[in-house]
Amino acid sequence: MSKFKDIISSPTPTLVDFFATWCGPCQTMMPILDKVKKDMGEQIRILKVDVDKNQAVANQFKVKGVPTFVLFQNGEMLWRQSGGMDFNTFLHKIKSNLK
Repeated sequence: MSKFKDIISSPTPTLVDFFATWCGPCQTMMPILDKVKKDMGEQIRILKVDVDKNQAVANQFKVKGVPTFVLFQNGEMLWRQSGGMDFNTFLHKIKSNLK
């Protein structure tokens, strides 16, 4: 848990993808996340958290459905949304919520 807290407290924006291996929409978002990382490069860090293996973290952030995306910077939650979306919408939401 302390490593997770250190990561989200970084000045580098961190997008946390709360997912499950059995979740269809989560699988659909995988290539979209890859495209986001390719588009944004070092401007963002993407951290995938399997809710079945990391229940404490999922519970801490009250993740009730997957996928749930949470954008952090300096330990502050900048944006949160559940559900899948297309690449352009996803990228716009991330960029518009960065400081």
